[in-house]
Amino acid sequence: MRTGLARRVLAAGLVSLVAAAGCGVRPSDVIEVGAPPSGSVAPTTTITLYLVKNGRLSAVKRPGPSRPLFKADTLALLAAGPTAREQARGFTTDVPPEAGPFSVTATPAGGLVVTLSTAAGELSTLAVEQIVCTAAATAPEGPAQVTVVGAGQSVGPRNCRG
Repeated sequence: MRTGLARRVLAAGLVSLVAAAGCGVRPSDVIEVGAPPSGSVAPTTTITLYLVKNGRLSAVKRPGPSRPLFKADTLALLAAGPTAREQARGFTTDVPPEAGPFSVTATPAGGLVVTLSTAAGELSTLAVEQIVCTAAATAPEGPAQVTVVGAGQSVGPRNCRG
């Protein structure tokens, strides 16, 4: 008799367990939530370039890579020109593509020297200002005096007035 009682108690316990496990859960159709996330990770830096709009300098912020760019790489973006989106907003550049590649060195007095691949004296005033302001924006300690040199010619030192 004991085994019969034990079986009934065990059966009652299993029925209670199954009933409690399914309590409140109702069947439903598949719930679609869209495509999984894709794309690159959001950049963590911002690049400041000085482009031209309506004949004047304008600071333009671009998302940058997660690693900081070298100063010369930032200046190369000027020579590459505005993005399609920036062009649609009326931005241009006076820095010619042949001005690059660039090199940037710091002076003992805290200034910067930007060396071009073309004659510095042949650049337009706006191109020089774009280079000066963009280079100064890369200086972590704040605005710096910038001298632009190339092909034996030198312009500056200048401060960014943009």
